[in-house]
Amino acid sequence: MDPTALFRALSDETRLRCLQLIRANGEVCVCDFTCILDQSQPKISRHLAYLRSSGVVQHRRVRTLVFYRFSDHLPDWALEVLNKTLSSIAAQQPFRDDLEKMDCVECRGVEQA
Repeated sequence: MDPTALFRALSDETRLRCLQLIRANGEVCVCDFTCILDQSQPKISRHLAYLRSSGVVQHRRVRTLVFYRFSDHLPDWALEVLNKTLSSIAAQQPFRDDLEKMDCVECRGVEQA
C-alpha cells in the first residue's frame, strides 16, 4: 500500500465516516451507509469506490446488496494508522452520531445476508 494513497483516502469526511462505521461493525452494507450518512447512493458508492481503488476496503456482493469491510491485504502499519485515526475521532461529531445511528438502521443488510 502506498502511504500517499492511504492519506488521500483519509482526507475526506465522508470516507472517514464510512471507515468509522466499518471499523465499528466489521462489514457494512451500502444501504446502511446511505441511511446513516443521509447521502445519496451514487455519492456513497463513489467514495467507497475510491477507498476500494486505494486498497483500503474490499467488497462482496450478496444478491443486490454490496458489503464493505477493511481490505484483508492492509499492511500492519496502515491498519494501525486507520485504527488510531478512527479511535481518535469516534467521540467527535458527526462520527459519534453515525455510530449511534448504526443501531437504528432499518436495512441492516449484514443480518439479511
